[in-house]
Amino acid sequence: MKRVMIFGTFDILHCGHLHMFKQAKEYGDYLIAVVGRDKNVEEIKGIGPMHNENERLDLISQIKLIDKSCLGDKDDVYKVIEEEKPDIIALGYDQRAYVDDLADAITKAGLETQIVRLTEYQEARLKSSKIKKYIERLI
Repeated sequence: MKRVMIFGTFDILHCGHLHMFKQAKEYGDYLIAVVGRDKNVEEIKGIGPMHNENERLDLISQIKLIDKSCLGDKDDVYKVIEEEKPDIIALGYDQRAYVDDLADAITKAGLETQIVRLTEYQEARLKSSKIKKYIERLI
């Protein structure tokens, strides 16, 4: 069984996320979604998520395409890779945080995990930051 891992904030789920899940699942049989911790999301984006990490984890766990969902580690973002031992890590098309040291973390863990980059889905319209801005204009 091939295990595929994805990472994300998953704060406002939309069709772009579903595209990501479907595309990642094509690489294997078992999809693991790692939900970013509130602390790490704030460090990366400069602002905390709208929904807390437990709410986001609960929401992700309801998606049938995802076989397992878990929170990332607060201090060592690569720890979950060592614990879950995925065959493939599927990165979102615009995912940049923690990517530079990812290959080294995989090697350090003694794994031969392949890294793939997923394609975008209607980025001009379906990107969480754009959806948040739209919502803010409505409020």
